[in-house]
Amino acid sequence: MLAKGQTVIQYMEQFAPKSIAVPDDRIGLQLGTLQKDITGVLVALDVTEEVIDEAIALNANLIIAHHAIIFRPLKSLQTSTPMGRLYEKLIKHDIAVYISHTNLDIAEGGVNDWMAEALGLRQTVLIEQTSSDDYLKLVTFVPASHLDAVRSAVWAAGAGHIGNYSHCSFNTEGTGTFQPEEGTNPYIGQQGKLEHAAEVRFETIIPTSLRNKAVQALIKSHPYEEVAYDLYPLALPGKAYGLGRVGKLDAPVSLGEFVDTVKKGLDVPTVRVVGDLQRTIKKAAVLGGSGSRYVNGALFKGADVIVTGDIDYHTAHDALLAGIAIIDPGHNTEKIMKPGVAGVLSARLQADKYTTPVHASVIDTEVFRFV
Repeated sequence: MLAKGQTVIQYMEQFAPKSIAVPDDRIGLQLGTLQKDITGVLVALDVTEEVIDEAIALNANLIIAHHAIIFRPLKSLQTSTPMGRLYEKLIKHDIAVYISHTNLDIAEGGVNDWMAEALGLRQTVLIEQTSSDDYLKLVTFVPASHLDAVRSAVWAAGAGHIGNYSHCSFNTEGTGTFQPEEGTNPYIGQQGKLEHAAEVRFETIIPTSLRNKAVQALIKSHPYEEVAYDLYPLALPGKAYGLGRVGKLDAPVSLGEFVDTVKKGLDVPTVRVVGDLQRTIKKAAVLGGSGSRYVNGALFKGADVIVTGDIDYHTAHDALLAGIAIIDPGHNTEKIMKPGVAGVLSARLQADKYTTPVHASVIDTEVFRFV
């Protein structure tokens, strides 16, 4: 059975939620429709004409890409222009394009984690926090006979986790009062009569991102016609999300040796290096894409070197003066997302018995050549 477009993107957004992207990032469905069966998914770094031809050859009618094909607002769509011809080709072949950019960089297990893993970084922390999934306290009142069912449903929706502890709650017995009015169909009590019901106050904790899911689970599992519940914001810090990773190496190496690790781990033939190749590297930072503005953040987190792309001349001089080395393997190293995303989506689709194939693009979209 082929998966619908909405199903594929639901899996994608569970892995890399749109809510964690940086503000104003050009993400989501940029062209086409998801209201169709997906005959194949092609995961690409960039959408070029060669990538579109690859999708056509693979009978893939959905491209999930990292870099947007519509970055600036369109004033017109003229098919005589290079980009216009690109859009025209996608539309004629009914190929939808969905973009997952900074949300995929930031996501746990996403681009920056894949890069850190490829370079052997351990005990990683964020270079810069961009958001957090703050906690809410969910409180409801339920008859003791249905307490286990309600708790189980809410916990299954993701509530009740504090650190490495799950199924966290507090339960207090008490008496609830209510009077069913005309038009009601009460589970307990009678219309027009004040009811005193033995209930349990059930309290648990949920991340804001799971608020709707947990509330829906509560309402569905609760026996009452009208479910009373409260949501309180908590000062307890939630899960932090951010760009870049800083981690320790298993053993100290020279900058020159770490350059070889970067070339092999990120599959690049050449890199630009700032710093003494003989200096010792114990802790390294990685950031996919353009990382000039994050060099100081990596230095503050104790990194001896940062691996990132698009370093400009003046940033390189500042880094050298500050004492942090730089390895610039280029922006295209984000191609690590192709097998990564393809693996995640394939596993989810197969687990749910869908036959839609997912392909990692083999097209090299690196535009720079060193001669």
